[in-house]
Amino acid sequence: MHTGCRYAELGRLKREDYNDDSGTLSVRLSKGKNRHVVLAEEGKIAFRHWTANIAFGERIFLRSDGKPWGTSHQQRPLDEASGLAGIVPAVNFHILRHTHASYLAMAGVPMAVVARQLGHADTRMTEKHYAHLAPSYVAQTIRESFPALGLAPPTQVIAFSEAHSVVCRPLRSFQATDLES
Repeated sequence: MHTGCRYAELGRLKREDYNDDSGTLSVRLSKGKNRHVVLAEEGKIAFRHWTANIAFGERIFLRSDGKPWGTSHQQRPLDEASGLAGIVPAVNFHILRHTHASYLAMAGVPMAVVARQLGHADTRMTEKHYAHLAPSYVAQTIRESFPALGLAPPTQVIAFSEAHSVVCRPLRSFQATDLES
């Protein structure tokens, strides 16, 4: 939950992929590219602890037998933990990634930042799954993105053309007598 990383990404992490100075993980992607995942303070503390006694070149996460985690090795421990906690249906690893992104969205983090943290190529997938969690997302995005046009006059007179203008007056309060007649 500290990273929002995919299970396979975490399984490939090596000691040198954690940068304590910047508080980031360098997640190796295909074609020699890397994605940088930013850690919050609690995540930095956890990774500092997990990497304290391992050498460069060693994986950060290994099974209890010292072997790398395989494709579906995580599911049995998750099933057992879910059973002990009474969670039905049992959680899968991807829900931890989803929870990470959900917390960011609910905190008002822009969708582009959430997408980058998750390694999405653009914001489409992020918006599809997480924008509903940020109730002010649409309003905030429009207000931050729309430029000031300088068209609002300082008065309540709005000119539609040189020959015509409309004076906007405050609405009067509703009176019970308005219903009579």
